Amino acid sequence: MISLMKILVCGGAGFIGSNFVRHVLEGRTDVSIVNFDKLTYAGNLDNLAEVADDPRYSFVQGDICDAEVVDKVFEEHKPDAVVNFAAETHVDRSIHVGSREFVMTNTVGVQTLLDAVRRHGTALMVQISTDEVYGTLALDDTAKFTEETPFAPNPPYAAAKAGGDLMCRAYHRTFGVPVIVTHCSNNYGPFQFPEKLIPFAIFKALEGEPVPIYGDGLYVRDWIHVMDHASAILAILERGKLGDVYNIGADNERANIDVVKMILKELGQPETLTTTVTDRPGHDRRYAIDASKIERELGWKPTYPRERFVAGLRETIGWYRANTGWVEKLRKRQAEINAHLN
Repeated sequence: MISLMKILVCGGAGFIGSNFVRHVLEGRTDVSIVNFDKLTYAGNLDNLAEVADDPRYSFVQGDICDAEVVDKVFEEHKPDAVVNFAAETHVDRSIHVGSREFVMTNTVGVQTLLDAVRRHGTALMVQISTDEVYGTLALDDTAKFTEETPFAPNPPYAAAKAGGDLMCRAYHRTFGVPVIVTHCSNNYGPFQFPEKLIPFAIFKALEGEPVPIYGDGLYVRDWIHVMDHASAILAILERGKLGDVYNIGADNERANIDVVKMILKELGQPETLTTTVTDRPGHDRRYAIDASKIERELGWKPTYPRERFVAGLRETIGWYRANTGWVEKLRKRQAEINAHLN
């Protein structure tokens, strides 16, 4: 087990990163965190307002692709470990807006961090990746992604993430860089940017507007509560094996249309409040994670497994309804972003 006195969290102002920062600061009084974030459209310091004045927390704005800035952060803060959440993550943007930024952040940015870890002798880097690098599974198949599943990414986003993961493997095998890679299933929970399915559907339903559904709506995703993801990452930091890969999931496969119907039911809206839209190009049919390795080797288990998904979803809806100020501010920001893109 390495010392975790100081963790450099890259992309800590995003959805998963900010939940991880709060989880660590709440559970480990001996740990301090440096949040290094570029603050792109999905990075939001309001996500961390409750810890902004914590003396164990500090923020540095910067890009993981900028080697000079990254090196300066390592020199000044001397982290014991690095956790990299920084990524371009929205699949539709990688298809319709362009994939260059995805390659830069998700592949080149990872390589830049690996170089810094190597130069500064940092004890551990954990690269947060996705199950999408494995490709797609058939709806009528019982197979799940394991850590040995070959990469077969389909959208440009997933291909760029796979590039970063392969850089981690190469740097560990060639240079002995102490890195661990994780592949997690779809996250849900508080502070999620509204381009993602669950908050998007919640916001639409709250306004009584139809929720757009791609194609037949039978695309299956494996859902995990973001705080379970955060606890899994901390377990990997504390007990993970260098050079290894860990899949993280809650054995909670759901069709998109079923998730939307659950949200509509919780908000008292009819199931008919949906509308079909043109399918996404190259849309992966099904993702499913086999998380038995992390459960077996590190003793981690989700607190929101499949049978508690409704409870987790209800709590998430409740959080958005109780945090209307955060929601409205983000909606305004998203409208400005969309206007700029258009």
